Amino acid sequence: MEKPLVSVIMGSDSDLPVMKEALDFLKEMKIPYEEKIVSAHRTPDRMYQFAKEAEARGIKVIIAGAGGAAHLPGMVASISALPVIGVPVRSNALQGVDSLHSIVQMPPGIPVASMAINGSKNAAIFAGKILGLNDPEILERMKDYTASLKDQVEKKAEALETKGYQAYLDQKL
Repeated sequence: MEKPLVSVIMGSDSDLPVMKEALDFLKEMKIPYEEKIVSAHRTPDRMYQFAKEAEARGIKVIIAGAGGAAHLPGMVASISALPVIGVPVRSNALQGVDSLHSIVQMPPGIPVASMAINGSKNAAIFAGKILGLNDPEILERMKDYTASLKDQVEKKAEALETKGYQAYLDQKL
């Protein structure tokens, strides 16, 4: 496999079902990636080593998913100069709002780009756009993906307008 450009990290394997969407998108776009469990609280030495070494290993963007206190994205951003995209993972206690607030409320000088709660696919799309700045092939794949979204909406609009709402809903069930 190619040397990874994106590192998808998460605080726990319980975050993997959410982060899977990012991994699937990166795979679909042929963007080399790696996935790791790196807990800010349970394995702080592992997190520190990961953040210190990511750039030297060729990583260009880090996607960090975390729930609850969600310190992983911010802590990694405080150690690494690489762009960090935070994905707040929905928790039971506050439905992910706690995670979202933790990720977006970073102090000046330690920015983390934050996606919506459970928004790992958007994190991967954003990573692809960042990488596309210096890689024309990735940029072209990102443009094609965006164009495909337009095509999907136009097909759905035509189907709704042609069939009417009830037939459209019946076909989707």
